[in-house]
Amino acid sequence: MVLAPNHFFLFWLFRFISKAFLCEGFIYLRANPVVSKVITMISKEDIQEILKGYDKNDLTIATICSHSSLQIFHGARLEGFKTIGICIGQPPRFYDAFPLAKPDKFFSVESYKALLDYAEDLVAENVIIIPHGSLVEYLGIERFESLAVPTFGNRRVLAWESDREMEREWLLKAGVNVPMRFEKAEDIDRPVIIKYHGAKGGRGFFIAKTKEELQSKMNSEEKYTIQEFILGTRYYIHFFYSPIKQEGYLLRKGSLQMLGIDRRVESNADEIFRIGSMKELAEAGIYPSFVVTGNLPLVLRESLLPRAFELGERVVETSLELFGGMIGAFSLETIVTDELEFKVFEISARIVAGTNLYASGSPYSDLIEPGLSNGRRIAQEIKSANERNLLHEIVS
Repeated sequence: MVLAPNHFFLFWLFRFISKAFLCEGFIYLRANPVVSKVITMISKEDIQEILKGYDKNDLTIATICSHSSLQIFHGARLEGFKTIGICIGQPPRFYDAFPLAKPDKFFSVESYKALLDYAEDLVAENVIIIPHGSLVEYLGIERFESLAVPTFGNRRVLAWESDREMEREWLLKAGVNVPMRFEKAEDIDRPVIIKYHGAKGGRGFFIAKTKEELQSKMNSEEKYTIQEFILGTRYYIHFFYSPIKQEGYLLRKGSLQMLGIDRRVESNADEIFRIGSMKELAEAGIYPSFVVTGNLPLVLRESLLPRAFELGERVVETSLELFGGMIGAFSLETIVTDELEFKVFEISARIVAGTNLYASGSPYSDLIEPGLSNGRRIAQEIKSANERNLLHEIVS
């Protein structure tokens, strides 16, 4: 069918309106029900081509309105970047209560899984996306890896982080101490913790003391890991690896910083024993759960700092060998025993929510730069790379 000029204009106007319209200061993006895209992993080369079309003097930092977005937006604004918050429906009102961390613009979509359809809209804004736990969980790893928008860090790391088999391979190759793992319930001879794969904020994790208890609680439809339960103090150490910074704690390539430490507040594990002994609770059918509801600040015994940096160094150096490097913020989730031994039970290869404690700096980051948050450190890395024409080193 051939359209007359006026009809042609109306046709494209209708297409535009059906996709996006401006409402109360934010852009609402509607998914196109006709078009369905095949999910394929985007290459770093394709991302570099997209970056070539960017106005490098007008970069925008964007992320999903959850998890650690407040400090990401706040840090980006401190470094002179424009910001975009990606949300579903109306923009969250709580940003109005925090004007220094409110994004300049909101992109509202029908669902996070539809975000792939709007990559061009974000690219038109010269967006660099900052991944965090909620973004990965809501979008899904395959969609995230396929998102045709430049993203801070090496997005290939998420396959290693989210699959506990691959994560364990990474840690073992790095030569760090890890808890014992059991292949099946029949093998356990001590208390264990069962963890499901993916970024779930502790949801569904549980402790079992016998194989019968384990089997009665297990959801066999999900991928899981059975891990030795270690007694000790939990320290979630916030690191930042820069492949382009050539000062400080130097690695084979770039440098490593430690920006803070936290401990998670977990419901109901942190309060459950107030109402009875483990035996009494079990008899009442009450068991501890590990859903993360908040975080507490911590500092590490100073004599342990060299060991903490050694752990971070080993994990980064091994990541360079395995998949080209873990760039930017990451956290080693550790337990320190009463023998002052570190056990590393997990890696979060992105900014973690525990860094929200330190939007104005931590006891450690203040010794690097007063008031330095993890969110601001990310913005500084992007700014430095942009000024030195090295964005290709930190974006994928």
